Amino acid sequence: MRLYSTNNKDLRVSFQEAVFNSMPKDKGLYMPVEIPRLEQEFIDNIEQYSFQEIAYRVASALLGDEIPYADLRTLINEAINFEAPVVKLDEQTFVLELFHGPSLAFKDFGARFMSRVMAYFLKDGEQQLDVLVATSGDTGGAVALGFLGVPNTRVTILYPQGKVSDVQELQLTTNGQNIRAVSIDGTFDDCQALVKQAFADEELNAKLRLTSANSINIARLVPQAFYYFNAYAQLKRQGFSEVVFAVPSGNFGNIGAGMLAYKMGLPVKRFIAATNINDTVPRFLETGVYQTKPSVQTYANAMDVGAPSNWVRIMDLFDGDVDKLKTMLKAYRFTDEETLRGMEPIFEKYGYIACPHTAIAWLAVQAYVQENPNDESAKVFLSTAHACKFPEVFPLAIREKLVLPDQISSLHGKAKQYKALNKDFEGFKKYLLENCE
Repeated sequence: MRLYSTNNKDLRVSFQEAVFNSMPKDKGLYMPVEIPRLEQEFIDNIEQYSFQEIAYRVASALLGDEIPYADLRTLINEAINFEAPVVKLDEQTFVLELFHGPSLAFKDFGARFMSRVMAYFLKDGEQQLDVLVATSGDTGGAVALGFLGVPNTRVTILYPQGKVSDVQELQLTTNGQNIRAVSIDGTFDDCQALVKQAFADEELNAKLRLTSANSINIARLVPQAFYYFNAYAQLKRQGFSEVVFAVPSGNFGNIGAGMLAYKMGLPVKRFIAATNINDTVPRFLETGVYQTKPSVQTYANAMDVGAPSNWVRIMDLFDGDVDKLKTMLKAYRFTDEETLRGMEPIFEKYGYIACPHTAIAWLAVQAYVQENPNDESAKVFLSTAHACKFPEVFPLAIREKLVLPDQISSLHGKAKQYKALNKDFEGFKKYLLENCE
């Protein structure tokens, strides 16, 4: 597998180099030089394969000989050891549950795969790997559990103070060992900017071996493609051959992985990007003007992104052709008030408890169906986090029905450990240099 930068298509690096460096020096993002199409026979018979076998076929097609096949199969079996079921709500509406991993969020797929890839490539005696990650909620918890105890690695998680849920903050700050949490007095965009500045700082890079665990890292993108193929396999078993995916979207890595799957041959009729009022992409598709803005805090905090990093990847997949992109992508935005109102009918109609991000994706499906009443394809909205992470947003009647998983119950009572910093880069840089041993 060879990769180029979205800012320099003449650049060529290996998968291993891209994983450890995260971002090219030109501040683009890594993309595969060639996107292989899976064999049609495999797509036509995909319902016969297990999730792990599907993941292996997708990964081996993308990575080529970067990791020997036997090692890759072992790596995938260790990383993807939980399910991603498609749950039927009605004859054409399904929810793809991506919260059955250890941190109860879809980020587990990327974090667990990436941590094992990095551990595989790390050699004994090499300099410690410092993993920097900015989180608006769920990424940090998934990365923490994915890397917890991994030898020769240290993870520093930046999160916006007061802008993640209580459960999410417990997942970030109670790990210890090789996991550090830093609370930033700012927004997710500020956290993300600090991480990007760190990668560009020569002094830091001379003293630390830095890499990122955010979705800018190509090792996060690859495994997220797995569950799109697996969802299609489950739908084929139920007689569907066409699917529309509605994806809660913040940094646009999740839907970017879906589009990568589409380019590899996955039969997708349409993608729906469902956002909160941080609506940079919906505005772009409406006006043709791509204009970022400071992020605004919402109930769907993992989507509170005003400058989505992965949008450049999506544009790259479509060669910058907005008209071509619009044939595959529709976008809707929803306010907090609409999100809260959306949680009740899905519970009343189906008995399903949806977190704020999931509720937004469901609302997007409803809007799409209203505009396309004759579309008989399966409508699948992605549930990206377990509802128990956001108990404070639910009415009492719904909250009483929440079942608290064991991994959340065990967090309560633990002491939070974090470093509080302002959003200035010099303060963050000083922290990293003073704690580099």
